[in-house]
Amino acid sequence: MSEDNVDLLDAVKVFDLNGNEIPISDLWKDRKAVVAFARHFGCVFCRKRADYLASKKDVMDKSGAALVLIGPGSIEQAKTFAEQTKFKGEVYADPSHSSYNALRFVSGVTTTFTPKAGLKIIQLYMEGYRQDWKLSFEEDTVKRGGWQQGGILVAGPGKTNILYIHKDKEAGDDPDIEDILKACCS
Repeated sequence: MSEDNVDLLDAVKVFDLNGNEIPISDLWKDRKAVVAFARHFGCVFCRKRADYLASKKDVMDKSGAALVLIGPGSIEQAKTFAEQTKFKGEVYADPSHSSYNALRFVSGVTTTFTPKAGLKIIQLYMEGYRQDWKLSFEEDTVKRGGWQQGGILVAGPGKTNILYIHKDKEAGDDPDIEDILKACCS
């Protein structure tokens, strides 16, 4: 990551489930953190990603790494996601999408509707995952098109200590869990 991106992140604010505004870099200032960026809180891919990462939370805990998920949307959407998924980590809302912009995550129809993503949706539905259509069609998600892609960041301790970054190229583009664990837990 470039120093410009790290500087931009220092100014980004996210909100916890109680509505408290927190500089995003405070999430890893004093600890190591695995930070997942959801496409949006209703996204079926994001629900799988939450489980995918939470399945290794015991390994992260042993290494002192926090598990965090940030979604572009409101605090209420974040609360609903946390309640529905029973996500084992911390959940934050980024209603302004400023973290996504600072990290230059891609967005667009062509990164959302791909053949690979279509096949993965079928697979996820067969596994029991479901899109939350109510969350997916809330004003903020619709206004921005729901085309946002996310990624995964491993950082800290230290505001500028970025250890790993994966930027999704398309919907459902999960990196190998071993790469994440190597960055956070070795």
